[in-house]
Amino acid sequence: MTTDFATYVAGLPKILAGASMLCRSADGRILIVEPNYRDDGTWTLPGGTIESDQDETPRQGARRETAEEIGLDLEPGALLVLDWSSGPGRPPSVSFLYDGGVLSQEQLAAVRLQEEELDSWRLIDPAETDRYFAPGQAGRIRAALAALAAGTGTAELVGGRPVTAG
Repeated sequence: MTTDFATYVAGLPKILAGASMLCRSADGRILIVEPNYRDDGTWTLPGGTIESDQDETPRQGARRETAEEIGLDLEPGALLVLDWSSGPGRPPSVSFLYDGGVLSQEQLAAVRLQEEELDSWRLIDPAETDRYFAPGQAGRIRAALAALAAGTGTAELVGGRPVTAG
Protein backbone atom coordinates (compact mmCIF):
# COMPACT_ATOMS: atom_id res chain seq x y z
CA MET A 1 0.00 0.00 0.00
CA THR A 2 1.42 3.37 -1.04
CA THR A 3 0.56 6.56 0.81
CA ASP A 4 1.38 9.92 -0.71
CA PHE A 5 3.48 12.29 1.39
CA ALA A 6 0.67 14.83 2.01
CA THR A 7 -1.59 12.11 3.39
CA TYR A 8 1.24 10.84 5.56
CA VAL A 9 1.96 14.32 6.97
CA ALA A 10 -1.75 15.00 7.56
CA GLY A 11 -1.90 11.90 9.76
CA LEU A 12 1.06 12.84 11.97
CA PRO A 13 0.54 14.05 15.55
CA LYS A 14 0.31 17.83 15.97
CA ILE A 15 1.87 20.21 18.47
CA LEU A 16 1.28 23.90 19.14
CA ALA A 17 4.29 26.22 19.30
CA GLY A 18 4.77 29.60 20.92
CA ALA A 19 7.64 32.00 21.51
CA SER A 20 8.06 34.86 23.92
CA MET A 21 10.66 37.22 25.30
CA LEU A 22 11.86 37.97 28.80
CA CYS A 23 12.41 41.74 28.85
CA ARG A 24 13.82 43.40 31.94
CA SER A 25 14.34 46.89 33.30
CA ALA A 26 17.74 48.12 34.49
CA ASP A 27 16.75 47.36 38.08
CA GLY A 28 15.90 43.72 37.25
CA ARG A 29 12.12 43.89 37.03
CA ILE A 30 10.29 41.86 34.37
CA LEU A 31 7.98 43.37 31.74
CA ILE A 32 4.64 41.54 31.75
CA VAL A 33 1.39 42.04 29.84
CA GLU A 34 -2.24 41.50 30.84
CA PRO A 35 -4.20 39.66 28.14
CA ASN A 36 -7.89 40.49 27.74
CA TYR A 37 -8.73 37.05 26.31
CA ARG A 38 -8.14 35.12 29.54
CA ASP A 39 -10.61 34.79 32.37
CA ASP A 40 -8.23 33.22 34.89
CA GLY A 41 -6.50 36.49 35.85
CA THR A 42 -3.04 35.38 34.74
CA TRP A 43 -0.63 37.62 32.90
CA THR A 44 1.96 36.65 30.29
CA LEU A 45 5.21 37.72 28.70
CA PRO A 46 5.25 39.46 25.32
CA GLY A 47 4.99 36.77 22.66
CA GLY A 48 2.55 34.32 21.15
CA THR A 49 1.92 31.68 18.54
CA ILE A 50 4.59 30.86 15.98
CA GLU A 51 3.16 31.06 12.47
CA SER A 52 4.80 27.83 11.33
CA ASP A 53 2.40 27.56 8.40
CA GLN A 54 4.11 30.74 7.09
CA ASP A 55 7.62 29.24 7.59
CA GLU A 56 8.15 31.43 10.64
CA THR A 57 10.89 30.23 13.00
CA PRO A 58 10.55 30.46 16.80
CA ARG A 59 13.02 33.36 16.89
CA GLN A 60 11.11 35.22 14.17
CA GLY A 61 7.82 34.52 15.96
CA ALA A 62 9.13 35.92 19.25
CA ARG A 63 10.30 39.08 17.51
CA ARG A 64 7.08 39.58 15.51
CA GLU A 65 4.77 38.88 18.45
CA THR A 66 6.73 41.17 20.78
CA ALA A 67 6.63 43.99 18.22
CA GLU A 68 2.89 43.47 17.72
CA GLU A 69 2.10 43.29 21.43
CA ILE A 70 4.27 46.03 22.93
CA GLY A 71 5.37 48.06 19.90
CA LEU A 72 9.10 47.38 20.33
CA ASP A 73 11.08 45.63 17.59
CA LEU A 74 13.61 43.71 19.69
CA GLU A 75 16.14 41.23 18.36
CA PRO A 76 15.75 38.06 20.47
CA GLY A 77 18.85 37.16 22.40
CA ALA A 78 19.80 33.72 23.65
CA LEU A 79 17.22 30.95 23.87
CA LEU A 80 16.78 30.68 27.63
CA VAL A 81 14.06 28.02 27.97
CA LEU A 82 12.50 25.26 25.92
CA ASP A 83 9.37 23.88 27.61
CA TRP A 84 7.18 20.97 26.52
CA SER A 85 3.70 20.86 28.02
CA SER A 86 0.54 18.88 27.56
CA GLY A 87 -2.93 18.94 28.98
CA PRO A 88 -6.37 17.47 28.54
CA GLY A 89 -8.41 18.63 25.58
CA ARG A 90 -5.57 20.16 23.56
CA PRO A 91 -2.52 19.10 21.60
CA PRO A 92 0.84 19.27 23.36
CA SER A 93 2.77 22.52 23.01
CA VAL A 94 6.36 23.67 22.99
CA SER A 95 7.33 27.12 24.27
CA PHE A 96 10.50 28.97 23.35
CA LEU A 97 11.56 31.75 25.74
CA TYR A 98 14.23 34.17 24.51
CA ASP A 99 16.23 36.84 26.27
CA GLY A 100 14.61 40.17 25.39
CA GLY A 101 17.40 42.06 27.09
CA VAL A 102 17.45 45.01 29.45
CA LEU A 103 15.22 47.79 28.15
CA SER A 104 16.27 51.43 28.41
CA GLN A 105 14.03 54.10 29.93
CA GLU A 106 13.36 55.32 26.37
CA GLN A 107 12.23 51.86 25.26
CA LEU A 108 9.98 51.48 28.30
CA ALA A 109 8.45 54.89 27.60
CA ALA A 110 7.80 53.78 23.99
CA VAL A 111 5.79 50.65 24.92
CA ARG A 112 2.49 50.67 23.01
CA LEU A 113 0.02 47.85 23.64
CA GLN A 114 -1.87 45.86 21.05
CA GLU A 115 -5.29 46.84 22.36
CA GLU A 116 -7.11 43.97 20.61
CA GLU A 117 -5.34 41.47 22.90
CA LEU A 118 -3.89 43.35 25.86
CA ASP A 119 -5.30 45.54 28.62
CA SER A 120 -2.14 46.71 30.38
CA TRP A 121 1.54 46.13 31.09
CA ARG A 122 3.77 46.57 34.09
CA LEU A 123 7.16 45.79 35.53
CA ILE A 124 7.26 43.31 38.39
CA ASP A 125 9.91 42.10 40.77
CA PRO A 126 10.89 38.48 39.95
CA ALA A 127 9.70 37.51 43.45
CA GLU A 128 6.13 38.35 42.32
CA THR A 129 6.13 35.80 39.48
CA ASP A 130 3.80 33.31 41.17
CA ARG A 131 1.26 36.07 41.82
CA TYR A 132 0.82 36.88 38.10
CA PHE A 133 1.53 33.66 36.20
CA ALA A 134 0.15 30.15 35.87
CA PRO A 135 2.54 27.57 37.38
CA GLY A 136 4.02 26.43 34.05
CA GLN A 137 4.86 29.92 32.87
CA ALA A 138 6.15 30.89 36.32
CA GLY A 139 8.50 27.90 36.09
CA ARG A 140 9.72 29.08 32.69
CA ILE A 141 10.45 32.55 34.05
CA ARG A 142 12.35 31.20 37.06
CA ALA A 143 14.37 28.88 34.80
CA ALA A 144 15.12 31.75 32.40
CA LEU A 145 16.33 34.02 35.19
CA ALA A 146 18.47 31.20 36.61
CA ALA A 147 19.97 30.51 33.16
CA LEU A 148 20.78 34.21 32.74
CA ALA A 149 22.36 34.46 36.19
CA ALA A 150 24.42 31.29 35.85
CA GLY A 151 25.24 31.59 32.15
CA THR A 152 24.39 27.91 31.75
CA GLY A 153 22.58 28.10 28.42
CA THR A 154 19.11 26.87 27.55
CA ALA A 155 17.04 25.21 30.28
CA GLU A 156 14.94 22.23 29.22
CA LEU A 157 11.59 21.96 30.98
CA VAL A 158 8.51 19.74 30.88
CA GLY A 159 5.39 21.43 32.18
CA GLY A 160 7.43 24.29 33.62
CA ARG A 161 9.71 21.99 35.63
CA PRO A 162 13.38 21.27 34.94
CA VAL A 163 14.20 18.00 33.20
CA THR A 164 16.86 15.93 34.86
CA ALA A 165 19.18 13.83 32.71
CA GLY A 166 18.80 10.10 32.98
